[in-house]
Amino acid sequence: MTARTVSADEALDVVIAMHRLMRRLRRTGHNGTVHPTQLIVLALLNQYGPLRIGELARRVPCSQPTATTAVAGLLSAGFVDREADPTDGRATRVAATAAGLDILRSFAHSEAEVLAELMSTLPKDDARLVITAAPVLSTLADLPAAGPAPDDDVSPPLA
Repeated sequence: MTARTVSADEALDVVIAMHRLMRRLRRTGHNGTVHPTQLIVLALLNQYGPLRIGELARRVPCSQPTATTAVAGLLSAGFVDREADPTDGRATRVAATAAGLDILRSFAHSEAEVLAELMSTLPKDDARLVITAAPVLSTLADLPAAGPAPDDDVSPPLA
């Protein structure tokens, strides 16, 4: 099966819809507790286990300085720890703590409840379409970047 070409205009519609939906969900969550980049870092650590900063930056995706800043805030809040990399004694990996996983579950639960409520207003087939799109969207998110990491905003450290 060959993929069809998707135009930038078609993709833009999807980008805008995803941004609008995420903005709506974030407004219902824990405002100010964890920056969105930090939340993604925690989710990645939960999914893949301990990772190096460079790997986190690649998977978020963000620049390495942004990943470093996000991890520093999570570290000071007790949501992550650093540990020696078992494959390279000079390197460290970042691992989520129990408190970090708790805050991740709390965010996910509150946003998932809102999304479930919104989806329950859709026709059944449309709701099923959104659910089945999740693995495809994850695949897109995990594809390697086409170029260098963007010069993005820096996550503020947690208070």
